Amino acid sequence: MPRVTPADRRDRIIDAARAEFATRGFAAARMEDVGKRVGISRAALYLAFESKEALFRALVCEVITEMMPALLPGDYGTLPAPALLRAFVKNAMKRMASPDMAFLPRLIVGEGRNFPELARFYHETATICVLGAVERLIIHGIERGEFACADAKMAAHSVTGGIVHAALWRSVFEPVGADVLDVDWLAECHAGLVLAGLRVG
Repeated sequence: MPRVTPADRRDRIIDAARAEFATRGFAAARMEDVGKRVGISRAALYLAFESKEALFRALVCEVITEMMPALLPGDYGTLPAPALLRAFVKNAMKRMASPDMAFLPRLIVGEGRNFPELARFYHETATICVLGAVERLIIHGIERGEFACADAKMAAHSVTGGIVHAALWRSVFEPVGADVLDVDWLAECHAGLVLAGLRVG
């Protein structure tokens, strides 16, 4: 195993935690096993992250930091809202349903009641961030006369609901024998339905 240097240690710990949480869930994941995946001692791991909870929070922050810029631009400018929304749905669904991401909503749904602080953190850090971005995008379309919507906040819940469904299907139902989901086609259909409901005329 390559020697772990301080420069790449944090990234490797986050990657190892992602794999450990995806495999075992939060409750069963052990810091010792994260350290083994990285090739560092338990003591060295605790120097970087004071607890398993702190490591999970860092992972969620990392996911949002790396994902959001790829899904939506920071400034919509004069970009047409329908194209932005279609691209968001397709990219977000594909990303959230991938193995290295789909475990997160599964973990929160399955273990959030036992770890309410982590569920609250995920809600405040990830869920509200994504919902807010979609709501702003819908308002952008309303202001441009491209969308008609009585409640942009509720519409954002509808948009993101299909994306979460894809992640849960992939991570919960497929492993126990459900049909394999064609995520690209589901994204295309979901985007079409959402845009049909939002478009003016």
